[in-house]
This record gives sequence, C-alpha cells and structure tokens, in this order.
Amino acid sequence: MDALIKMTARQAVAALKARDVSPAELIDAAEKRIAEVEPQVNALPILCLDRARAMAGKLEHPETPPPGYLYGLPVAIKDLVDVAGVRCTQGSRVFADRIAPRSDYSVERLEARGALVIAKSNTPEFGAGAQTFNDVFGTTTNPWNTALTPAGSSGGAAAALAAGEVWLADGSDLGGSLRTPASFTGVVGLRPSPGRVAWGPRALPFDTLSVLGPMGRNVGDVALMLDAQSGLDPRDPLSLPAPDRSFVESVDHALSLGRLPSRFAGGCRVGWSADLGLTPVDPEVVEACSQAVKRVEKLGAQVGTDIPDFTGAEDCFQVLRAANFAASIWPKIQGKTELVKPEVIWNAEKGLKLGGPEMADARRVQGLIYNSVSAFFDRHDFLLLPTAVAPPFDHRLRYLEEVAGRRFDTYISWLVLQFAITLAGVPAISIPCGFTASGRPIGLQVVARPRGEAELLAFCAVLEAELGLSARVPIDPVAGQP
Repeated sequence: MDALIKMTARQAVAALKARDVSPAELIDAAEKRIAEVEPQVNALPILCLDRARAMAGKLEHPETPPPGYLYGLPVAIKDLVDVAGVRCTQGSRVFADRIAPRSDYSVERLEARGALVIAKSNTPEFGAGAQTFNDVFGTTTNPWNTALTPAGSSGGAAAALAAGEVWLADGSDLGGSLRTPASFTGVVGLRPSPGRVAWGPRALPFDTLSVLGPMGRNVGDVALMLDAQSGLDPRDPLSLPAPDRSFVESVDHALSLGRLPSRFAGGCRVGWSADLGLTPVDPEVVEACSQAVKRVEKLGAQVGTDIPDFTGAEDCFQVLRAANFAASIWPKIQGKTELVKPEVIWNAEKGLKLGGPEMADARRVQGLIYNSVSAFFDRHDFLLLPTAVAPPFDHRLRYLEEVAGRRFDTYISWLVLQFAITLAGVPAISIPCGFTASGRPIGLQVVARPRGEAELLAFCAVLEAELGLSARVPIDPVAGQP
C-alpha cells in the first residue's frame, strides 16, 4: 500500500500545507489505489479525476486559511449529493444518466475550503435502506470481508475509507446512514446536529431528520472535515455558524489534557444502555461495547444506567420517515415505479396514506423523546450505546431480518438504535470499539447534547486513544465467508 494512502487526513493536509506533497501526487496515489481495490469493494463507481486535477491547478495557499482548510486533499462525495458536471444517479435507474447542473451547497463549501472531489461513493437507491446495493452500480462490499455488507446508506464512503481509496468522505444520515457504515467498517462517522452542515437546495429545507456529515478513519480526521463543512449559509434555513474554536482545536486540547471533557465539577457523567429498552442486540456487540464502557470508566467517568425514555420511537420514526418519502421521493418516482426497488415504493406509498391523527401523534412522541433527552443531558455529558444491533452480515441480504430471536417488521426496523437518536436532533458518532470472534468490526455510538459536537469529538478522541484501534485502517480487502 502506498505510503501516501496510509496517511491520515490530518497528516496529508499538513504535508500539503508544507508543500512536501502536491495535490497531484495525492490524486495519482488515490487513482492507483482505486484501480487496485475497486474490483473487490465497488465503493466509488463514479470518478471525476480530470475535474479534480483541473481544480487543483487553480488552488492557492491562503495567507489566513479558514478552519478546516484542506489544501487540495482528495475527497469522495456520496452519490445523493450533486457535484457540478458530474453524474449523480442517487442509486436509481430513474436518474441513471443524470449529470448535475450545479453543486450542492455542502460541496461548494468543501471546494472553497480546498477539497478536491475525485469520486462519488455508492449508495442504496435514494439512500433507502442500510445495505448498499442498487440496480445502477451493484453491491458495495466490506473490505474486512468482501462477503459482508458495509451497511448503508453511506456504505460506499465507509468502504472507500477503510480500503484506503480516499482520506475523507461525506455522508448523509436519516436513520443511521453515517453511523452504521462506520460501525461495520471500522471507521468513524458523525451525525451532526441539524444545521451544522448546510446543504441543499432540497425539497424539505426545514426537515431536521436528514443531515449531512463527515466520515474519516479516526476522530481527528472527522473533526478536520467538520471544520471544513461547517458555517452559516443563508440558503439553508437551519444552518449554524461555525464555532469560535475549531473542532480540531477541541480534539487536540482534550488529548493534551488526557482526560474526558465534562461540564460537571465532579467529572464526566455518562449513561450507558445496551439496547435503549427497544430491541434485542447481538451478544457479541453487547460484549464489545460493554468492554469499551469499562475503558470509559478507567478514564475516570461516572457511568450509570439512567437513560432517556425512547418509548414509541419506532412507530414515530416510521411515520415521519414515510411522510418525508411522500414529500421528497414520490415526486421523483411517480409514473416510473417499474424502475424503483419495492422498499422505496412501499415507504413512499405509506407516507401518502398517512392521516392527520398519525402525523399528530408522531410529532407528539418526538416531542416527548426530545424533552426526555434534554432532561438527561441536564444530568449527564454523554449517552453510550451500541451503534447497531448486529455486526456486519451477508451482503446478499437486502436487510437484516432477525437478531437474537426478534424478527423485524420492516426493512429499516433493525436500525432502531440509530433512528431513536435521530428523533432527538442531537449529535451522535460511531467509533470502532472491537471485533467479533470472526473479526467483524463493532462500533460504539456516543451521543451528546444538542449542538455539542466539540465536546463529543473531544470525548471520542480521548476514548479512541485509549482503545487503540484507529490505526487498523486502511486495509487491503479480504475475501471471506458470510
């Protein structure tokens, strides 16, 4: 594996800033690595290397660079997000040949911050379902074992990072699409607070369920990308200003102190649950996460079992998600459903059939969940739980149908530990915390108070250093058994 590919994103950016390496050299290294591993993983089906090289020729080294300036670092953008002049299929035959006329706001900001888009990452159709396959580009596999799925919907981004094809990648998250792939591939994925990353134009600009966010191989790299992504954009009505202190500075400060951040005089307070009272969880996942929580205690945190009340989370999320599909997806597929997978059709049609009482009840339950979560964070710094109910599974399955004796009712029911957190509108991250006996990655989900990304990243940087797993990626793809 090329030495440049093994660099972390922060190391690569430092080398670019010092002019020890050029953007062209990184693009060449990425192109070589993509050619080597794509036949095994199918993570980056759309390449735009010539566009990246042309933009590299226009880059300048600003005298006073903004936080997160990337100096020509190659990145991947999810194939739900427009990049001007580049194919954007949304994983659907409906848009198989579409060329984006303009870039998403998020891409404009990344490119203004010195990022070079070299590829689009694979996604399930319209990002629906946490297993990355579609009828346009096929199935993305997991570099740790190519018989397994990297999950989704940001599965292409996660697999590309784990296999060393890029240093950073964006993703989106409605029901866990940044967190689940990170868990399944041994990388880091952050679902930020709504508005932290401005994006659009989109059909539902006031929606708080869907967000864009960063993925990287370690917490520091994710902090770097979030700095590059953050900032006020008046075109996005939810967008937030960038923090006074960069996310990278928050991470480095915590690491220099060597202790977990806390708002409380007595030290860090954490709540831990293996299941949020919502679902069975695979025993190996529970064990790996439990061991990570013990390491949190070793670092001085007070860990308790007091958690928010997530009663009604699944029914609530299913209704709100269906309403979103009716509003944003149905107009794209109406009259073309023969080209669309059945799960998407089902979800959109469910939304079209919703009545006022169902929507009212879902909004009421979401309010109760938010208020419970808000009260929890009056007493705690963080909430810890497994990222997913199971480790990576056979990529031939459309979705996980059963775990620990429970059969799931729908194609998204197995994501309840992720979408329960989505409902609360709080930042959440998945970091690697261990492996199954057969070597399948497992992630720990860490949740912070609203707009608490800085403290969340700081906490996870200290825990990551304690766990010592971040250097396990990138890896060469491994063929295995499901």
